[in-house]
Amino acid sequence: MPFKHRIAILGAGSWGTALAIVAARSRHEVRLWSRDREVVSSINERHVNPKYLRFAATPDAISATTHAAAALDNASILVIAAPSHAVRELLTQVSSAIEPATVIVSATKGIEVESGKRVSEIVRHVVGDDSYQRFVCLSGPSFAEEVVNNHPTAVVAASISQDAAQIIQQAFSFDSLRLYTNTDVVGTELGGAVKNVMAIAAGMVSGLGFGSNSLAALITRGLAEISRLALAQGAQLETLMGLAGLGDLVLTCTGKLSRNRFVGEQLGNGRSLSEITAGMNEVAEGIKTTLAVKQLADRAGLEMPITNEVKAVLYDDKPVRAAVNDLMRRPLKDES
Repeated sequence: MPFKHRIAILGAGSWGTALAIVAARSRHEVRLWSRDREVVSSINERHVNPKYLRFAATPDAISATTHAAAALDNASILVIAAPSHAVRELLTQVSSAIEPATVIVSATKGIEVESGKRVSEIVRHVVGDDSYQRFVCLSGPSFAEEVVNNHPTAVVAASISQDAAQIIQQAFSFDSLRLYTNTDVVGTELGGAVKNVMAIAAGMVSGLGFGSNSLAALITRGLAEISRLALAQGAQLETLMGLAGLGDLVLTCTGKLSRNRFVGEQLGNGRSLSEITAGMNEVAEGIKTTLAVKQLADRAGLEMPITNEVKAVLYDDKPVRAAVNDLMRRPLKDES
């Protein structure tokens, strides 16, 4: 049977590889870009990514390349699955190869530190204003390993264009992966980005040996902070109560596969940030995103105490226990 879509995926980390496998299982032709020649050679010759999701065979419909523009040749869908700090440079390299009708999907959960821009805003700035009409944010509670292993998973495809959202919904919904659509790009992007900051905080709580009471409080107050920032940016409350908000927050704060939670847990155990990141194979987006979120909150005059304490631990050498103590000693107030 003929392929349904030709899909270009920029980024062959765990999530990019998982999306490539799901797309290929759904009878799409996939071109997966990585700057790592070892990854590209292994996928093309042995049908396995040697660094990420090594247990999962990559179907024949996936080919890999080190040339990003070549991956985009005749692609009807472009998926950005690179770390947020690399998105602008990568898009600048390939912008001339993006066809006017190509649907651009962000599978990246982060905020650019230097500008405070979300991925949709970076795409709009680099590719052009028209690109926003065909931009889709793909987000929600989804560990790559579980998606590839067919654990039932539900995520969101958000776009101001219902047509673009439905194209991605149809393209990636398959067996155990279910996509919903919404029109709230701002809320979907901020929910996916800021929850990583809260996951670092949740890891700190765990690393200090605190239990379920502490974690429940952290998740609940973390959602309040995410909502405060997102609503100020024009998001919809319903989005933050859904998969891209609460759903992703709960997963990332409690799941053992969460890289951001791992960072926080190791900090709570007394390890330094440099020591932790030196041993990690992939980026924990929450580390850089914490700076971006604090800048956005300060600019808007918003109170985000958890974010402030995570930033102090990550960048100001504040002890984790002191950060938790300061959160608990804040002036008492009404919950709402």
